[in-house]
Amino acid sequence: MKTPKRIQPLVEEGLVDDVIRQLMSGKEATVYVVRCGEEIRCAKVYKEANQRSFRQASSYQEGRKVKNSRQARAMEKGTRYGRKMQEEAWQNAEVDALYRLAAAGVRVPKPYICFEGVLLMDLVTDAAGNAAPRLNDVELTPEQALNYHAQLLHQVVLMLCAGVIHGDLSEFNILVDSDGPVIIDLPQAIDAASNTEAGPMLERDVANLATYFSQFAPQLAHTQYGKEIWALYVAGLLIPETALTGKVAVDKRPANVGAVLHEIQLARKEEEERTRYQQEI
Repeated sequence: MKTPKRIQPLVEEGLVDDVIRQLMSGKEATVYVVRCGEEIRCAKVYKEANQRSFRQASSYQEGRKVKNSRQARAMEKGTRYGRKMQEEAWQNAEVDALYRLAAAGVRVPKPYICFEGVLLMDLVTDAAGNAAPRLNDVELTPEQALNYHAQLLHQVVLMLCAGVIHGDLSEFNILVDSDGPVIIDLPQAIDAASNTEAGPMLERDVANLATYFSQFAPQLAHTQYGKEIWALYVAGLLIPETALTGKVAVDKRPANVGAVLHEIQLARKEEEERTRYQQEI
C-alpha cells in the first residue's frame, strides 16, 4: 500500500522498509503492519489532539514529569510550543510505560522507538502468525474467562508493583495471542505514587475486567479485586506473588464523629489565623 505521510520519515531514516496494510484505527491512533528488514512489526501513528476522541484529561496528566520549567509553563499556558510539548509527553508516556512494564514482566508489546509521532513495536500475533484478535472479538468458555481474568489480575498487580496503572483498561485494549492476554494502548498510563486519582483509576480498570468476564463467568460479577489490590498496595503489602481473594473486609466500627468535628474546627482556626496574618502584612 502507499506509505502514509506520517510514516514516510521512518522510511527515509531506514527504520521502516515497507507498509503492508492498515491493521486498525482507534480513538487515539491508527496502527499499520510494517516490514523492518526481515521483521514484521507494527507502527502506531498517533492522531493529532483535535482528531482524538480520547481527551487528555487533567487526571491523566497529573504527576507526569516534564524536562524543564519552561516546558511546564508553556504547557500550562497552552501556547503552540506548549501544545507540541504536551503531545510529545502524551506519546512518550506510552513508550516509557512499555519499557517499564516489559522490564517488570508484564505482557505488553516490545517497543523499539518513537519517532515523529510514530511508535514502532512488536506485532502481537496468534499461533498461526496472524495479527492477534482483541479480547472482545474472542468467544470464551467459562473456564477460559476465569483463566484470562486471573492472568489479567496478575498483570495488573505486576503493573502496580512497577508503579504503573493503565487508566483505560478494557476488553478493547487487550489482545489475545497463543499464550493469553497482552495489554496494549498505554499513552494515558499514570504513575501510581504521584497521581491523586490512582486508586479510583485502578479500581475502575479492575471493575471493567470483572464486568466483561462476568458475561462468561457470572461469579466474577460481585468480586472486589480492585479494592483489595489497592488496599494492599497502600499498606505496602502488595507483591507479585500476592494471593488475591476478591473480598474486602468491611470496617463496621462506628465513625468517630467527635474527632472529625475536632479536625474541622482546627482547620477553620488555622485558616482564620492565616487570613488574619495576611491582612496584617
